[in-house]
Formats: sequence, C-alpha cells, structure tokens
Amino acid sequence: MFARDLITDLVPPLKTSDSVDRALHWMTEFRVNHLPIVNNRDFLGLISEDDILDLNEPEEPIGNQKLSLKHPFVYEAAHLYEVLKLIDDQKLTVVPVLDEDERYLGLITLEVLVHRLANMSSVTEPGGIVVLEMGVRDYSLSEIARIVESNNARILSVSITSQKDSTKIDVVLKINQTDLTYILNSFERFDYHVKATVHQDIFKDDSKDRYDEFMKYLNI
Repeated sequence: MFARDLITDLVPPLKTSDSVDRALHWMTEFRVNHLPIVNNRDFLGLISEDDILDLNEPEEPIGNQKLSLKHPFVYEAAHLYEVLKLIDDQKLTVVPVLDEDERYLGLITLEVLVHRLANMSSVTEPGGIVVLEMGVRDYSLSEIARIVESNNARILSVSITSQKDSTKIDVVLKINQTDLTYILNSFERFDYHVKATVHQDIFKDDSKDRYDEFMKYLNI
C-alpha cells in the first residue's frame, strides 16, 4: 500500500491567509496536532499546535507570523512503512503527501492509517492470537505456517517485535480459528515457547479482564 492510497480529503490544509484562530479551530475539529500550510499547491511546511499556542496575535494571518516550520513529507509512491517511520520518528499526527514535482496532493491522518492497518492485519477477522517467543535465528515463517496449516488452520497476519537488549523476538500470529487447543499442542510438541494466547473463551464471564490485560501487553 502506498501513500497515494492513504490520502484523506476530510482535513483541509491551511493557507497563509488563514488566521491562527482558524488553525486552532481546525486542529480541534479534526483532532490533529499538526496541519500543513499550502500556497496554491506549494507545500510550505507543517505547523504544530505548540507553535500556534506560542503566538500572541490569534486574529492575524499565519503568513504574517514568524514561524519555524518543519518540512516532513512523503512522496505519493512512498510505501506504508515509510509513512509509519516518519510518523514515529517525528511524532506526527498527519503526514503531507507530495507528487514527484513536489506539489501538495493531500495528507494522511493517524485515524486513516490505523483503519488501514487494522484491515491489513486482519484485526476485525474472527480468530485467535498466539505469541511465540524465540531467538531471532530460530525464526522460520514457513515452519510456523506448516504447523498451523497441519491443524487445518491458516495464518491471517504476522507481526514481529524485537525484545530490548536481547536476541529474542516475539512473533504475534493472528489465526483464523478461535479454538487454538490443537495448534498450541503442536507448537509445544515442536519445542516452541508459547508466550501468550487469546482464544475462544476470551469473552466469557471474567475472561474479559484477561483480554484487556492481553491487549495492553500487545500495545493494541
């Protein structure tokens, strides 16, 4: 998935003639902490809520203000992962998208990004979650998939997290079955360390608390 596919037209860019008050109003309305400033289709930079709150003339046009604008952006052909890296590196709530001639096309919001990621990772699909802990050199997706598929199941999505100051990784599997009993037995038989699971009884009675704790553990 590329940046051009993630652009939303719900959040308009600011013009240099827009006032500080308008910028603050739009940030509140669209629940973002950053907005691009555009002159026609020229991207001038990204203004943050902190920048605006430091200004003393809320009725004045933004173009009349002394601003220290950042210029983070991605090109329309940038991959989703490049967008994510930029957001993480610079702590952004929106990412401007430019064409190859560096003309402004639109922006990507965190809300849109989360929805697309949820669809890509099969978050909304029914199934169970298994977290395997292993050494980075022991990771083999083909071997893990073979074990899952030998139990008449399939992997819907995979994510890998490196453990801090360690050679171990956590492999998070979303599987298209809610009853993981046979799959877990197979992993144990092949000496995989099952670190955590969420399966069919998750929403029964007091299991809801365990589910909430598990989601916090996965940072979802």
